Amino acid sequence: MHPPTSAIVRWLAAGDAGEFETFDSLLHPDVVVHAPGGLSTSSRAEEVNVWMAAIEAISDLRHEIQELLIADDVEMARVVVAGTMKKDFGGVVAREQEVRLDQAVIVHLRDGMITEAWEIVNLTELSH
Repeated sequence: MHPPTSAIVRWLAAGDAGEFETFDSLLHPDVVVHAPGGLSTSSRAEEVNVWMAAIEAISDLRHEIQELLIADDVEMARVVVAGTMKKDFGGVVAREQEVRLDQAVIVHLRDGMITEAWEIVNLTELSH
């Protein structure tokens, strides 16, 4: 079980559930998220749009946290992203099948809110 106070845990859980109003208390309005596949964002509103598109493209989207490290104003997690690709998303062609991708998420916090995040995803797993 991971700490419910973790910003990463709350961010990914809210996104998976489509509870984007929760982002107001988790993401700084000018949050910068570095992500692969043209999915980088530079505001909370842009990040909500990416999550909405992700949920539309990947039914049953879920982020399964495998490991979590919290140190002061930095959090890091090793995550498995899973779901069924129904539509192309982030440069990945939908195959109408379950996908499982390894991901690393690193966030910087200020006043308990995410100000910058990096999402590193192993897309080579999709080439099999």
